[in-house]
Amino acid sequence: MGLLIALLGALALSGTAAAATAPTGAAAIPAATVVPSQQQDGIDVGGTLRDQDGGPLPNVRITAERDGAPVGEARSGANGRWTLSVPGPGSYLFRLDEASLPPGTQVLQGETTREVTAGSLNTVVFRFGEEVSGAATGGFATFLRLLVDGIRFGLVIGISAVGLSLIFGTTGLTNFAHGEMVTIGAVIAWFINVGGGVQLIPATIVAMLIGALLGAANELGVWRRLRRRGAGLIAQLVVSIGLSIALRYLVLIIFGGRSESFADYTGQTVRNYGPVALTDKDLSAIVIAVVVLVAVALLLQKTRIGKAMRAVSDNRDLAASSGIDVDRVVLFVWMLGGALATLGGVLFALSELSSTVQYEMGFRLLLLMFAGVILGGLGTAYGALLGCLIVGILVQLSTLVLPLDLKYLGGLAVLIVILVFRPQGLLGSRARIG
Repeated sequence: MGLLIALLGALALSGTAAAATAPTGAAAIPAATVVPSQQQDGIDVGGTLRDQDGGPLPNVRITAERDGAPVGEARSGANGRWTLSVPGPGSYLFRLDEASLPPGTQVLQGETTREVTAGSLNTVVFRFGEEVSGAATGGFATFLRLLVDGIRFGLVIGISAVGLSLIFGTTGLTNFAHGEMVTIGAVIAWFINVGGGVQLIPATIVAMLIGALLGAANELGVWRRLRRRGAGLIAQLVVSIGLSIALRYLVLIIFGGRSESFADYTGQTVRNYGPVALTDKDLSAIVIAVVVLVAVALLLQKTRIGKAMRAVSDNRDLAASSGIDVDRVVLFVWMLGGALATLGGVLFALSELSSTVQYEMGFRLLLLMFAGVILGGLGTAYGALLGCLIVGILVQLSTLVLPLDLKYLGGLAVLIVILVFRPQGLLGSRARIG
């Protein structure tokens, strides 16, 4: 347990530096996503402009300034996409030339200041549309919006982390390569959606099937062999770290260091539900996550394979002696974990917290997955869901008192407190941890 906490601490230092966030708005449309990647002549910055109806904004002039001096300029293409290069890391002012916008385009926020970091995902939001009259404003409305955002984010983390928790429960493996399963699933869905021209929903279903097969390949090709050769859990943990690094850079070789959006659901109108403003894709993500997690709960409680999974998680040797095929159960858990990780990756790539598919997205989410799983209780699916919801809510609400770049500290702080006073987690048992 001490080694795991030490590794999580090392990940926290790197994950906090790499994390990037997007501001929220009650009646605004995120219309420009800026994604820098380190180049020889500076940092490339790019994005997509969409109007209040979700349509692309072509031939719009965008400028970047630093300390009052212009450092870059670009115009959006026919699809609204644009790129420019800034000299290096630092704080930049990004501004739209409103005179270059198509007639009738209403701008709520035409300039914004953002901190650009080399090698990290940075998001800039230009706001278009009309201010919605009657929408709730003030501190309470902000709290409600952040609470809903936190629930949505927590559900996305929970979908990705349930497989991680079940794998630990049935095998004892702390799988640091699970974040790469999230990335690979999102990348596969992107290739099917954009490269294959398949609508995102069926593309995601196909990607989940492929993710399940990749999970099975992981189990059959690596972890079952290690277990049969008597490899200890510490050795398996080290292998998972190496596998994580290898898979991450394999994705970098194949997909590249760029950040890409899905072809569908990239620009949507924000709708107001009382004091809360959500796009249709945000609301759909919440509904999909709840339905999938309820289905997983019913699977665990009502089906034979679910009961076998719980039996193996409670006592592997006793389950085997009672006639349960442990290897078959573990294989199913890996397939389920791969499918759920793929779905979590797609939902994360659609959210404002990421907005794009990027080769490090799963690594950035891994720290929060571990925080939620440990907070809820290692090896328990319900604990993983509860812990991830708490982490997601605390991460979003922490922006009320913390800078955006430090908002992940809220989730990690409560994790530390829980580990001090209840090391087994909220729903975990002392026997499983000790």
